[in-house]
Amino acid sequence: MRLPVSSWRERMIGVLTLFTSGGTLICCALPAALAALAGGAAVASLVSAFPWLIPLSQQKDWIFLGAGGLLLLNGLLVFRPQSRLACRIAGGTGCQVAGRFTRLTFWVALGMYSIGAFFAYALTPLLRWLES
Repeated sequence: MRLPVSSWRERMIGVLTLFTSGGTLICCALPAALAALAGGAAVASLVSAFPWLIPLSQQKDWIFLGAGGLLLLNGLLVFRPQSRLACRIAGGTGCQVAGRFTRLTFWVALGMYSIGAFFAYALTPLLRWLES
């Protein structure tokens, strides 16, 4: 059975959302978390092992903008009113299972995006405020 074009696009947007949200963790949250927990030596080891993290983290504003846009689009697709097409899989239960999985994926991506945003933009000002 072939998937409708809209279903294929929705799945692709969901996968891209999860991927870009994970990217925010890799580019920004991981180095910041390591710096906070283990110090500068751990970050230096990480950057020497993965030198592509430096140019990636220099573009963090664009990464977060793209990931946020995809997350917003995915949220609109996930929580929009249901279409009029009937589900043909197992009398409708397949659609319920797929819907729950899609919502779970969305919330996981949103959580990863939020953690990345906290470490990229809020942790340093928070630590400076606590220090003073």
